[in-house]
Amino acid sequence: MTVLYDAQCPLCRHVRGWLERQWQLVPLEFVPAGSAEAARRFPDLDHARTLREITVISDVGEVYEASDAWLVCLWALKGRRATAYRFSTPTGARLARGAVLAAAKWREATSPTVNGKEGVRPTAQGRAGRTPADASPSTPVGPWTWNGKSWQPSAPTAEPCGEHCAPPPG
Repeated sequence: MTVLYDAQCPLCRHVRGWLERQWQLVPLEFVPAGSAEAARRFPDLDHARTLREITVISDVGEVYEASDAWLVCLWALKGRRATAYRFSTPTGARLARGAVLAAAKWREATSPTVNGKEGVRPTAQGRAGRTPADASPSTPVGPWTWNGKSWQPSAPTAEPCGEHCAPPPG
């Protein structure tokens, strides 16, 4: 998975460092948002938006923003999947969104400009599973998708069972 982050933001750089130091079950690759590399690799993305919100792109092209991006990052880490599952439930999602809003406010308060642009404010909007050509209201977490009422398998798998064989709690 590729994580687009604001390389000019001290909080974003700190979180990137923390994520890099964790044991990753799914490799995370970090690319500065708004960079030439990001534009080359993901030409269909709104790169101005990626400078305002953490954005994660899966290996199959799914785009996650804000709290959904944080959930996907947690899900990628060993020992953090249960936390990602808890935050992906309706109640947990409100908590995750609140944390992202608090981080955005802190970022706004500690930086007179965002990416050198006066008046650009970070936002905490997003929808999991949004792709450049399509938007999905569901929330995928690993091989499971929360449809607003219950967990459903995203796709049948022939792989041997591991920690992903049972749906997330909630």
